[in-house]
Amino acid sequence: PYYKRWLNKFPNTQSVADASEDEVLKLWEGLGYYARVRNFKSACEWIQKENKGEMPASSDAFRKLKGVGDYIHAAVRSIAFNEVVPVIDGNVKRVVARILELDSAPSKAINVIKEFLINEISHESPGDFNQAIMDLGSTICKPKNPKCSECIITNFCKSHQNMTVDNYPISETKRAIPHHKIAVGLIWRDNQILISKRHSNVMLGGLWEFPGGKIIENETAKNCVKREIKEELNVDVSVGKKINTIKHAYTHFTIEMTAYHCQYESGEPTALDCADFKWIKTNEISSLPFPKANHKIFNKIPENNPCLSYAH
Repeated sequence: PYYKRWLNKFPNTQSVADASEDEVLKLWEGLGYYARVRNFKSACEWIQKENKGEMPASSDAFRKLKGVGDYIHAAVRSIAFNEVVPVIDGNVKRVVARILELDSAPSKAINVIKEFLINEISHESPGDFNQAIMDLGSTICKPKNPKCSECIITNFCKSHQNMTVDNYPISETKRAIPHHKIAVGLIWRDNQILISKRHSNVMLGGLWEFPGGKIIENETAKNCVKREIKEELNVDVSVGKKINTIKHAYTHFTIEMTAYHCQYESGEPTALDCADFKWIKTNEISSLPFPKANHKIFNKIPENNPCLSYAH
């Protein structure tokens, strides 16, 4: 559904270049890795403005587009331009590690993996080869319970022949996933809410959010909200009723977020520690790109300012 929605809205580079960042991020919302879509928009803008709407013809020029690294370069150039360059992603690493019985973690054996793929890749249909080995990894040669009985390359797979498939690939050293306790505020003024936009160079960059941040040691959640809002937007608020506490897992960290209704008291909103801010009505929230954690409190937000119904 994401793919079809994207093509219906943005069928070409011109449509992406002409769209606002909010429009692009909203359609991407929920997929994560937001830097990718911001880079893609920048690349589309360059193609339209600087390259007459044409995709760079040479491999080197294509690689210079913003956001194009080894994986995107290899995938696009092999599939769309029939260039003989192997793709290396997590699925491919796992397949090759099992074929060769690699005695080290894939990240430490990239050169060995690349050399193997260069020797094996089809020169007639490199895109098909790359797609096939990625699909093999995602559907057959899975991390757990691989379907070796359905695999068409078992005759070439050392780990299958030696019955050591479950031992490969060698595990990467895993880092502990950070957990953060966060407090945020829905800042009300009349029947509008003040929201802030994250800087583009941070996690979840470019998304709108309810202002707040990490609770520091020996700090209450309510005090955190007041402090963070002052540091981020230079406004003073009174913290009211708790909305709820939610837990959410992102790729590289987890959070426990507590949200409060807050009444705006004083101060001219200023983007001190955010990219932008604006006052919105509650019915505008669904049209803007927000982090998934914020979505979990959307259905708790009333249409009108609840702070007016109790003393503060």
